Amino acid sequence: MMGVAVCSGTVNSIKALWETRIKKTRDDLQKQNQQRNKAAIGRLTGSWEDRITLNKLRQLIVTEEGRVILRIEKEEWKTLPAVLVQLTEVQEWQLHRTGLTRIPRFIGRFQQLIVLDLSRNNVTEIPRDIGELVRLRELVLSYNRVKSVPEELGNCENLEKLELAMNWDLDELPAQLSKLRRLQHLDLSMNQFTEIPECVLNLPSLQWLDMGSNLLQNLPHDIHRMENLQTLWLQRNELETLPDNISHMHNLDTLVLSSNRLRDIPSLMEDMHNLRFVNFRDNPLTWDVSLPEVPSDVPEDEDNREMWGRDFMILYIREARKRGLATLNVHRRQR
Repeated sequence: MMGVAVCSGTVNSIKALWETRIKKTRDDLQKQNQQRNKAAIGRLTGSWEDRITLNKLRQLIVTEEGRVILRIEKEEWKTLPAVLVQLTEVQEWQLHRTGLTRIPRFIGRFQQLIVLDLSRNNVTEIPRDIGELVRLRELVLSYNRVKSVPEELGNCENLEKLELAMNWDLDELPAQLSKLRRLQHLDLSMNQFTEIPECVLNLPSLQWLDMGSNLLQNLPHDIHRMENLQTLWLQRNELETLPDNISHMHNLDTLVLSSNRLRDIPSLMEDMHNLRFVNFRDNPLTWDVSLPEVPSDVPEDEDNREMWGRDFMILYIREARKRGLATLNVHRRQR
């Protein structure tokens, strides 16, 4: 009788173990099916979300003068979705005040891109992939938080306009930017530059440069290397002197030097005959010089002189020369 009892107990144990395993297998299969269903629903949901996002982006595309433009203004897009790569026919991005924090790395896939304007956002970094945009002509990243510029930007050989104004901590540019042989317009104003970057001096086509509101204390002695420069903004810096070679910038048409610490004006600047507009306002110049009053019979609207402009510059140089000679003669007599 004892043997039968043992056998019956063993069978019951095996039966219980088998039922447990069957139940576990059923539970595992049920969990797998649930996970598959969730994944399928997730893919379906993601697919629908992507379609909705893509449709929304398509509605933001306009065509102007034959150019395909993605334009987003004052609408929150802190990041750009991956589905955007399905719109690589876009030739111009205009994304302003969207809160965008970064330029997506897939930017390099937009080989038709001519203009990339992301001004007034929160972009902190320019990806190296930017160098793949060989057709890019304009890059505008003013009023962001960019701290550095990748050397790969020098590969954008067709770039003609680069604006990086008001980026807080930006204080240098990579030497490789000197490869931008077609760059004509460069805005580096309202940053932390203490000198004009060497790569800027090497830009052969540069015509317009704004380095106002930086921390410049001196200008390079070979500043005349920028031989094609026509407009130079240097207002609100800490300049105390100007190099004599600035007078050799024969194509310079506009020179703004207001709100610096200049004590003198190089006499050679008198021969800068192409210099049409210049401004020396708010500088502690050594000599107190004022333009003569306009005759009362000359209408006010016909007085085209700038109080601190070219006429003032010429008068100051001549007056400084005259007073300098007078001072020298006094010293000679005292000897």
